[in-house]
Amino acid sequence: MAQGKRNRLSTEQRIDMWRRWKSGESLHDIGRAFGKGHGSIRFLLTQRGGIVPAARRRSPRTLTLAGREDISRGIASGSSIREIANGLQRAVSTVSREVSRHGGRPLYRASEADRQAWNSALRPKVCLLAIEEKLRTIVASKLILDWSPEQISKWLKVHYSNNESMRVSHETIYRSLFIQARGVLKKELVQHLRSKRLLRRSRHSRAAGQYRGQIVDAISISERPAEVEDRAIPGHWEGDLLAGSKNSHIATLVERHSRFTMLIKVPAKTLRRSSPR
Repeated sequence: MAQGKRNRLSTEQRIDMWRRWKSGESLHDIGRAFGKGHGSIRFLLTQRGGIVPAARRRSPRTLTLAGREDISRGIASGSSIREIANGLQRAVSTVSREVSRHGGRPLYRASEADRQAWNSALRPKVCLLAIEEKLRTIVASKLILDWSPEQISKWLKVHYSNNESMRVSHETIYRSLFIQARGVLKKELVQHLRSKRLLRRSRHSRAAGQYRGQIVDAISISERPAEVEDRAIPGHWEGDLLAGSKNSHIATLVERHSRFTMLIKVPAKTLRRSSPR
């Protein structure tokens, strides 16, 4: 099966895929929702570096399909361009260019003209980093020094406070790194980011969605009994996990009444609870 067909999703499915990704669902969960492997979903997300594309909207100044249908009916009835423009309350030049652009009076069709206009309007704005070579060089040099995009953005704001063309947001830097179709910053610079990942996921989605591990049947700390809170009765323990360098982990157990503490070195943070005997 061809690569394009294997990964093809309808427009509605792509919107739902990005919604699920933004909400924090895993690649496997998203793949199961569409009957596809997680690799196929990853391929689609990687094309934009995991950054949700902005929803396309028509400008209120452009002609709508209904307006183009009025033009088509006016042409069929033999009305002049000026008469059609007056009926639409548009400039004569706007209607004249619209008709000429789509085949003239003999070939003008409203639905085809609307489709072509929608497709030709897909012209992304040129990124500031692509225009300003000096700015691009500075950003790349800071990334090589392992500066974060947030640090670079704030540094530029301080050192070029009077020159807006030399300031760029951290979001623009991230987009230029993860969306390689922009061709602004080299892909190798992604390795200097602290996360080292090739797909970007919203920090908010990780907190609210299913991206982080969860405890099954967990009880919120706010629901613990009052005797636990005031430390009056012995026998209540509190546990935590400390993560150190080189994948080292220590589990802590503290008895809340006496403050007696136990430290246990564990090989990994993904411990399995032993089954009841």
